[in-house]
Amino acid sequence: MTQTYEHRIAGLLNLNSRQVANTIQLLDGGATVPFIARYRKEATNQLDEVQISAIRDTYQKLQELDKRREAILKSISEQGKLTPELQKKIEAADTLTDLEDLYLPYKPKRKTRATIAIERGLEPLANLLFDQKERDPERVAERYLSDAVPTVADALQGARDILAERVSEDTDARQRIRNIFEREAIIRAVVKKNKETEGVKFKDYFDFAEPLRRVPSHRLLAIRRGEAEGFLSVSISPDEDAAVERLQRQFVSFRATPACQDQVELAVRDGYKRLLKPSIETEFDNLSKQKADQEAIRIFADNLRQLLLSSPLGQKRVLAIDPGYRTGCKVVVLDAQGNLLTDTVIHLFMSDSAKQQATFTVLKLVQQHHIEAIAIGNGTAGRETEDFVRSLTFSHTVSIFVVSEQGASVYSASDVAREEFPDKDVTVRGAVSIGRRLMDPLAELVKIDPKSIGVGQYQHDVDQGDLKKSLDGIVESCVNQVGVSLNTASAHLLRYVSGLGPQLANNIVQFRAQNGPFSSRDQLKKVPRLGPKAYEQCAGFLRIDGARNPLDNSAVHPESYAVVEKMASDLNTTVADLIKRPELRKQIKPERYVTQTIGLPTLRDILAELEKPGRDPREPLSDFEYDARIRTMEDLHEGMVLNGVVTNVTAFGAFVDIGVKQDGLVHISQLSHQFVKDPRDVVRVHQKVQVKVTEVDMARKRIALTMKL
Repeated sequence: MTQTYEHRIAGLLNLNSRQVANTIQLLDGGATVPFIARYRKEATNQLDEVQISAIRDTYQKLQELDKRREAILKSISEQGKLTPELQKKIEAADTLTDLEDLYLPYKPKRKTRATIAIERGLEPLANLLFDQKERDPERVAERYLSDAVPTVADALQGARDILAERVSEDTDARQRIRNIFEREAIIRAVVKKNKETEGVKFKDYFDFAEPLRRVPSHRLLAIRRGEAEGFLSVSISPDEDAAVERLQRQFVSFRATPACQDQVELAVRDGYKRLLKPSIETEFDNLSKQKADQEAIRIFADNLRQLLLSSPLGQKRVLAIDPGYRTGCKVVVLDAQGNLLTDTVIHLFMSDSAKQQATFTVLKLVQQHHIEAIAIGNGTAGRETEDFVRSLTFSHTVSIFVVSEQGASVYSASDVAREEFPDKDVTVRGAVSIGRRLMDPLAELVKIDPKSIGVGQYQHDVDQGDLKKSLDGIVESCVNQVGVSLNTASAHLLRYVSGLGPQLANNIVQFRAQNGPFSSRDQLKKVPRLGPKAYEQCAGFLRIDGARNPLDNSAVHPESYAVVEKMASDLNTTVADLIKRPELRKQIKPERYVTQTIGLPTLRDILAELEKPGRDPREPLSDFEYDARIRTMEDLHEGMVLNGVVTNVTAFGAFVDIGVKQDGLVHISQLSHQFVKDPRDVVRVHQKVQVKVTEVDMARKRIALTMKL
């Protein structure tokens, strides 16, 4: 508490205190993480988004810690029990756990066995036992008998209750037991009586024991799910005798009289079993769950980033097909901006005549709308529909892609989809989503709750608040990393742009509808409620294709336009020519344009942007085809080498779509010939890979794969 926030955070994160101080100042001033990382590199000495986010989160936690510290000091002071020594300890506490330990003896509590004993006047007897000098405690206990304490045994039991609570609330004792839990605690799971059949999916944990510190996150979350669903009983504890022995060494004096020693030992054991162990067990239960949540959320966030930054087709005319057997395949035509032009249904599996009609329909739509690419959903009947499309002969080159349908049904039934297409049913909306995902995965996937996209691990079991915060941060980061077209972006995409949010995003879309396309970034200042701060935060991430000022279609921030114009002026040319002619840019010496506010990091970013204004950082889209020999799991056999696409990466391996509607698992041990600590070091979501089938388990619908070819 004596240190300033910047020094405390700098120490915790191993950063320079000035970097931290400047970052905190920017955050307090309303700057977003993407803005600070991209446009305030001089202030932060080029901290990246991860470091800035860590500063923000640590700053918030320290503020919450100090708020709790003040509340505790106030509570103890109002009780008249705040001594200078206690206040010093509270002010020095640097974790919430330490604070709560110090507060525990003073925390208002409901009636306990100890408080009842104190009310019955047994505290002096407890103190006498704790001094451990009395040779005959039973004789002394007779003095404390009353209507409420009728026997000596009752008096001694009450005194021990007081001591047991005293032991459980002792700061050193709690830390000792914490240390034991941290080193030696075992997590155990057993199946509940008569739940063996119903809970068979948790069979691996019917009689399970493992050191808590070694349990991987996915295993712990699986155990906790089994507990939550009522199939498993779970406990966390170290060896009881060893823990009690440690406490007795602390509380039992080597000079104690035998009679007092017996009483204190009984109190210590009771304090551990009844009070201290359950308290620390709950603490470690929560702590281990929190760590498992953090790992699962980190994996989900990394997968989501990779998915959102998947290669886009770009602005092309697309025909999208949502395959289906009984109800037919929904077909939509989208223009280069993703607008729906027409929709229909084709039937491939009813009759030969229906299939012939489908052929005629697709060929006509491709010809009539000058289709450049066809997107086919990878769900039910996807492989058969892909075969049909690839069998057609088009009059011009048409690229064919299989697109993941994961989450498309969630979008099609959402308020966003209903608002976009109020007169269309969910099947048409789903087909539109498939087509748009091919054109720009990021712009389309932001409309879907990330938890429905299918790249997580136990995402419904983790803390939902932490999950949402992390995933929203990833979406915001990706949107701002890529940049957004101001004249075509939906309100749902614009809301993630730095400095905007839902209200300003809607205001931009309404302004665009009333006044036509934006011709300059400066026009943003006319959007209702979009003030100077919001403009500063968002302008650099918004692109205007064909703007009068070419810098409006780049990542150069308007605040830096003047320096670019000075560069052009010094070379007797225009900004447009500076962008077009690399020989001119090579003549620029960035050191000449350094000012108090613009340093070399920003100038280098500007020059890099002038080389290719508004460039998309995502990789170009590549073609991919599944093996034509396989359609279902029945077509697989051990030893087959197949092409596949990584659909999900977890702590224990990667799931790969090989075109049989059931993803196969490449266990972490099968990802590489070298040792792999983290699957994300080897594979990423949407990566094209080659795998070999090692096992096909038809009964459990499991496919084992290896990348050790």
